[in-house]
Amino acid sequence: MEYRTYGRTGIQVSPLCLGCMNFGRKTTPDDAYAIIDRALDAGINFLDTANVYSRGRSEEITGEALKRNGRRHQVILATKVHGRMADDDPNAFGNSRRHIIEQCEASLRRLQTDYIDIYQIHRPQSNIPMDETLRALDDLVRAGKVRYLGTSTFGAWQIVESLWIAKELGLNRFVSEQPPYNLLDRRIERELIPMAQTFGIGLMPWSPLAGGLLTGKYRRGEPPPPDSRFAEAATNPMLKARMTAHFYDVVEGLQPIAAEKGCTLSQLALAWVVHQPGVHSAIIGPRTMEQLEDNLGALEVAITDEDRRRIDALVPPGSAVSPFYQADFGPHRHRILV
Repeated sequence: MEYRTYGRTGIQVSPLCLGCMNFGRKTTPDDAYAIIDRALDAGINFLDTANVYSRGRSEEITGEALKRNGRRHQVILATKVHGRMADDDPNAFGNSRRHIIEQCEASLRRLQTDYIDIYQIHRPQSNIPMDETLRALDDLVRAGKVRYLGTSTFGAWQIVESLWIAKELGLNRFVSEQPPYNLLDRRIERELIPMAQTFGIGLMPWSPLAGGLLTGKYRRGEPPPPDSRFAEAATNPMLKARMTAHFYDVVEGLQPIAAEKGCTLSQLALAWVVHQPGVHSAIIGPRTMEQLEDNLGALEVAITDEDRRRIDALVPPGSAVSPFYQADFGPHRHRILV
């Protein structure tokens, strides 16, 4: 495994980060333990979860896995805060001091650890001042409960604003961002990636396989597989908006490239993200061991200049054919979109 320096932090991370969102959903605890062990054995040292994933169950399973294998000290462990954690409490979501401090303590208990390596604000929230959020996070760093601070799906201007506030107030700053980035949505190339490179922000993109759209399982003129995520597209506005007609054109254009390289479509798509400028570690979210093994194979796929030229012809730099880079969707306010 070839490790990379994560932004300006100095820590070394694997080019793939194991996303634990499926743990506690379709992936059973025993299967999750095996997936984490296999990922660590393969050299992955970066794990990402969130308090809102299955309302804490993902964190519980991840923490138990690291307790069982005794390898917490080898892992860069990241989690997130913002999403709604209780339906009957108006303060059980968001970026307020109350919610951040409360949920950090809860995440530490569920993860069975004394510290979180990277604590991330899962989504921006315009009605809470950034200095309120940063002061709470700074207190957690100074207390030794958090090592580094990060964001997820923030705009470039929001991160720059936060850097200015942190400098003005003498607070710990954000050092990482977790944006959506894949071959169907390249919009972060316009501003976010240049900003991150300028200010030393570590980038760990989520959904490099576009929620499964870039795995080859969805074919033009055929209904989605019944057990797939996009089988719910007819009743889910977010999924319906992402399953555009043009995405089939992109997939059909990528398949010959993958065939020539002797890899799967998903390995090509993942390798492309891993080798893009500014990217430090791409988050994979395997539901099964088979999916993990396929993802690991992407590390053996080389991306050439000719590959990039052909891919750019399908999806020009900075463009999008399927919307992933957005933080809200109509009435579903404060809902975490993945």
